Amino acid sequence: MSLSATNITQEKSHAPGNEQTRSVHMWISRAMIGCLFALTVFAPHSIAITQLAWACALLLWVLQFALRRRLPALHRTPVDYALLGFFAWTFLSSLFSYDPDVSLGKLRAASLFTITYLFAQTIASQRVLRILALTLVASCMINVVYTVAERAVGRGVKIKGMTADSPLRATGVQEGDTLLELNGIPLRSLGGLATALATSGPDGESARVRIYRFEWMPVLDVPRGRLLDGSSAQARLGITDWSRGRDWRATGFYGHWTTYAEVLQLIASLTLGLLIALQRRWTIRGALLAVALVGICGALLLTVTRASLLAFVISAFVIVLVGASRRTVLALALAALLIIPIGLFLLQQKRNVSFFDRKDPSTTWRTIVYREGVELLVNNPRHLFVGIGMDSIKRHWREWGMFDNGRLPIGHMHSTPLQLALERGIPALLLWLILLAVYARMLLRLVRSVPAEEWIERGIVLGALGGLVGFFASGMVHYNLGDSEVAMVFYLIMGLALVLNRKSLDV
Repeated sequence: MSLSATNITQEKSHAPGNEQTRSVHMWISRAMIGCLFALTVFAPHSIAITQLAWACALLLWVLQFALRRRLPALHRTPVDYALLGFFAWTFLSSLFSYDPDVSLGKLRAASLFTITYLFAQTIASQRVLRILALTLVASCMINVVYTVAERAVGRGVKIKGMTADSPLRATGVQEGDTLLELNGIPLRSLGGLATALATSGPDGESARVRIYRFEWMPVLDVPRGRLLDGSSAQARLGITDWSRGRDWRATGFYGHWTTYAEVLQLIASLTLGLLIALQRRWTIRGALLAVALVGICGALLLTVTRASLLAFVISAFVIVLVGASRRTVLALALAALLIIPIGLFLLQQKRNVSFFDRKDPSTTWRTIVYREGVELLVNNPRHLFVGIGMDSIKRHWREWGMFDNGRLPIGHMHSTPLQLALERGIPALLLWLILLAVYARMLLRLVRSVPAEEWIERGIVLGALGGLVGFFASGMVHYNLGDSEVAMVFYLIMGLALVLNRKSLDV
């Protein structure tokens, strides 16, 4: 190239337009990092804010592509074929669904896998990667503190004893029930309940009281103006003994305990992975991680969710087996001997069931829907190939005789493999299993290649591996992939692991 041509090229590279373009791309990249941090902070708490951050990051990513004259080179990952193939087959099954409008509408939830690529393609700094991993754990501690504090303070009014003529007994309230809400408002005292029931409602309207009885949370209609004579609220209600309620299953800031338990299992695995990878554990870092792990495990116990508890035990075993010394394996075994009895005790006290209880309603109706789901899957070649379509079962369950002909809660199959096979076909299930296998193989390779000195990076890999095993294990009896809150955390951690995989290949 001649000297004049070189000068012209340099002038073009320093032109105001190029400088402005670079500035725009720089601010878009910073905004994307901000969105990823927002996604990480709110993932353990709020589906709405997390999905808003996801949508903003996705929009910025597309904008970044649109503003470039040439498409930037994307980093290939080991999971590309399986993950994109899984989504492609999901889209195909939606087109052939019994209700394409419903199934196509569910593609938004199915597209949450893009969270993985937002992290994998955007994060270039190892420092940002480390901060994101620690941010996820630290943020989770907010709902853990809330869960523990709420349990300490108590909620509602637990009835320990009632007189035979108590007006509450006449409406179906029993000893051991916890009165949670009065007309949709949290109930805080017997005085508030007595005041609401003292006078007749408009047109004889009854008060609506939500109670907690193990896993059942019905709303009872309690007639007004029928209190007993007495000088105190307790006497007028016919209550002989009561306390603050502490029997409910923890949900954090979510609406359901299973969702909370599945998210806690994934983040607890990440926390344990970081703690195991930390070479000098008797430090402030080690103490903080240990406190976080104990807190998250405590909150997980308070969800009293058997599958998630067992999944974390399996996850912890895998993490320690792969990444720790024999002494640590022994310490974990001793800790398990202490924790497992506590879990079994809470299970009996809070849910009135044992760990493997054939009489437990949630076990019996699972066996029913499993049998119905398999029968529906195999009775039509179309179902085997492309499935019935996501959520189409909610419209067609009557004609298929599902959920014990409506006598069971109308929902899903309570098993990720069965749900995928039934809704999206056997090929979708196979692609999902291939994805998990490829992901696991990548993580095992990273365990061997990430230096021990890079403890956060190694902890991310160990936590991702344990979380993957736990996610798969609990998914046998939970449709955890269909829970968007859980799927987002799973894909987030996968994205962090893919960043490490890219960096290991660049070395």
